[in-house]
Amino acid sequence: MIELKHLRTLQALRNSGSLAAAASQLHQTQSALSHQFSDLEQRLGFRLFVRKSQPLRFTPQGEILLQLAEQILPQVQQALQTCQQPHQATLRLAIECHSCIQWLTPALAEFHQQWPQVLMDFRSGVTFDPQPALQQGELDLVLTSDILPRSGLFYAPMFDFEVRLVVSPDHPLAAKEIIAPQDLDQETLLIYPVQRNRMDIWRHFLQPAGISPMLKTVDNTLLLIQMVSARMGIAALPHWVVESFERQGLIATRTLGEGLWSRLYAAVRDGEQRQPATEAFIRSAQQHACAHLPYVRCAEANL
Repeated sequence: MIELKHLRTLQALRNSGSLAAAASQLHQTQSALSHQFSDLEQRLGFRLFVRKSQPLRFTPQGEILLQLAEQILPQVQQALQTCQQPHQATLRLAIECHSCIQWLTPALAEFHQQWPQVLMDFRSGVTFDPQPALQQGELDLVLTSDILPRSGLFYAPMFDFEVRLVVSPDHPLAAKEIIAPQDLDQETLLIYPVQRNRMDIWRHFLQPAGISPMLKTVDNTLLLIQMVSARMGIAALPHWVVESFERQGLIATRTLGEGLWSRLYAAVRDGEQRQPATEAFIRSAQQHACAHLPYVRCAEANL
């Protein structure tokens, strides 16, 4: 029957000394506030203050409720402040892309400086299929380019990046500015150990054209770059990943079709994206990536 708004209104009336001043303090009209008091008094069965008294005088019942407000409202305020603090002691995260680790490591260090009370637990054991673990509560956040429909997950956009064809500088394809799917038909495509239907180059470039080159799995980015440089195959990687190697002349990159762009997301369970530590990490990681990675387009996180 008694709501927090009623207790706050009683406090405002006591502090301001009149209905008009209390209404102004609460950003209401005097008529609306008077109606609220009349409705409450009718439901309670007693008066809360004496109308037109100068100075404003509360009834004994009104004084009792004012004492209740003095006790309850500070506790409510303290509880709300506590809710805004990081009660999530550990943030368990994983990535679905090998190359993300290059910028994620310094991003984690930067976040730890800002939120030292949050323990970051990086799970590598589920690197290539972590979203089911996220759904089941084994993880708190996953960096991914894949959106699972009707998954119960929330995907916060981080940044957009271009996937480029990576070849040796003396490879014949290096002479072309724009690569067509047919150009890769007889090539060996070096890929990370991930299912091909999860690769952007396969889903959005090769498969629609009916092109299926030979695939060879490589465990890490540095080895993959070395193999490309040695003419042992070609690759498709985010431009920001290979930019430094291209500047050194170890590899060359070319545009795939009209440009193959993808988006990285931070996936969390829907409803948990506003957890203080989670929200802070997403924003911190996004800002770090957009400030330090070349050839990316920052996305609106929309938390």
